[in-house]
Amino acid sequence: MTPTTAPIRIGRYRWIICALLFFAISINYVDRQIIGVLKPLLQDQFGWSEIDYGDIVFWFQAAYAMSLLVFGRILDIVGTRWGLAVAVGIWSVAAMAHSGASSVIQFAMARFALGLGEGGGYPASIKAVSEWFPKRERALAAGILNAGANVGAVLTPILVPVIVLAFGWRAAFIFTGASGLIWLAIWLLVYCKPADHPRVGAAELALIESDPADPPAKVAWSDLIRRRETWAYVLGKFLTDPVWWLFLFWLPDFFSKTYGLNLVTFGPALVIVYLLADVGSIGGGWLSSRLIKAGWSINRARKTAMLACALCVVPVTVALFADNLIVAVAIIGLAAAAHQGWSANLFTLVSDVFPRRAVATVVGMGGFAGAVGGMFIAKFAGWTLETTGSYLPLLTFAGVAYLVALGLIHLLTPRLEPVTLPERP
Repeated sequence: MTPTTAPIRIGRYRWIICALLFFAISINYVDRQIIGVLKPLLQDQFGWSEIDYGDIVFWFQAAYAMSLLVFGRILDIVGTRWGLAVAVGIWSVAAMAHSGASSVIQFAMARFALGLGEGGGYPASIKAVSEWFPKRERALAAGILNAGANVGAVLTPILVPVIVLAFGWRAAFIFTGASGLIWLAIWLLVYCKPADHPRVGAAELALIESDPADPPAKVAWSDLIRRRETWAYVLGKFLTDPVWWLFLFWLPDFFSKTYGLNLVTFGPALVIVYLLADVGSIGGGWLSSRLIKAGWSINRARKTAMLACALCVVPVTVALFADNLIVAVAIIGLAAAAHQGWSANLFTLVSDVFPRRAVATVVGMGGFAGAVGGMFIAKFAGWTLETTGSYLPLLTFAGVAYLVALGLIHLLTPRLEPVTLPERP
């Protein structure tokens, strides 16, 4: 009789790390979205114009853009553990600082500081995914952590009104900022690289390191700027990130002005939109991963998933003309889900083609471009709403942005193949 060999059990500690990243992004989004939820209340209390609010958002985007560019580089030098710790510490303190603001300038300063810290969130998280997951699992892991954005967006309109009604709007900023400091303590206790982690067994480590190893060399920005693959990612972020910023900072206002909702009543509509976005985030990552497992090439699988997402955003233009709130929420929710599915795959393109040592830098460059796009949409939204009072130009842009972006990505990278970068000491 031939003895049977028991299958080797592969540990799942990498998914605990993914859960930590999920919660970090959730907190990140609560801290950034709270200003949008409180916009009607603060606008009434302080007399902000649409342009004033656009300027407050603009300065967050400006700091976020600069931070993404710098943090991506810092993370590739100092590593994920301390890079993300510094980022969370900065944005948590800045979030709490909003509680002391009482003018447009003071809110803009607090938002600027918040943007400086929050710029480290996504580059660090995507770098952690590249360190803890093999390529075949990265899209799903990126989709899960990216779903944290939607959980944060769901929690904000639920928790913030409760805190505001009980303790006032200033307490809302203190509560949300303090949650980041709690997460930070857990992160420093739990995180280190897989090879050094006592909870990672040999079988799981072998899975994590199953892709070919990268050479231990540095990466220069000049090497990345010359690559078409870099520009494909950068342009994709520049064109589509502004749509998400539009949802995040103006959707409560859209529901308030179009359907007469307020701080207490627009919560369910926002919750449904962001729950659908959660489904899209995980579903978009799952779809391309499933197609790869079915034998599709990475190039075909990723772009097919992105095309499906791009087509699902197109109807958002007609949300303004919906007969009732339910129809409007369904259309916008579909677009939000499609954006997050798109983002999960767009993020993964970076780890598909670039070596791990360059991932955070490229993600930071793309995030910078997306934040610059957010700066433009903040100014454009403030001016458009102040002068016309209509969301139609903004929703029209949202409807076509993804198809244009996918066309440029395919033009620049007709085949997704690993990039070979010069080895610099």
